[in-house]
Amino acid sequence: MKVALIGATGNAGAELLKELASRGHEVTAIARNADKAAAAPGVTAKSVDAYDYDALSEAIAGHEVAISALPFRTTDPGKLIGAVKQSGVSRYLVVGGAATLFSPGTQERIIDSGKIPEEWMPEVGGGAKFLDALKREEELDWVFLSPSMMFVPGERRGAFRLGKDELLVAEDGQSSISYADYAIAMVDEVEKPAHSRERFTVGY
Repeated sequence: MKVALIGATGNAGAELLKELASRGHEVTAIARNADKAAAAPGVTAKSVDAYDYDALSEAIAGHEVAISALPFRTTDPGKLIGAVKQSGVSRYLVVGGAATLFSPGTQERIIDSGKIPEEWMPEVGGGAKFLDALKREEELDWVFLSPSMMFVPGERRGAFRLGKDELLVAEDGQSSISYADYAIAMVDEVEKPAHSRERFTVGY
């Protein structure tokens, strides 16, 4: 499958690139500095400023799927979603955030709990705005995959759980997922779409 990966050199993006390449997909790895993208068979690295939305739209045109793994604090949801639409790519998968998930057993979003440090709010609030923008989107076949609360480096276990709108918490009380296992869940969704125009979540 031809996949455009926006933000291919970040923590999540680098693992997504590795997972996509290992499964034989044809990937355009888009980053400000493409030299930092891992070389692999089937991967074409392309230096594009992801905030130059016309250039970005041109770079992702012609692919079957676009995935974005960009920080929300610096992203304009309307312009990024508009760039994907302008490209003609209809499937759009987004590396989401955990703060819009409900706390277990409640209907309270984590972002509304008052427990998030103030310095995290630009990123957290940006993720909430992005998800809200996607929910208003009427053309793209989008997916917003929220990680667990701790989204961290770690081993590729290959075992995890999927959920919908509630934060996943393990028996030890931890809510976590490694970048590598998150990448498995995202690429599974690329290959075998199980969600359309909705958010889901992954965790241990």
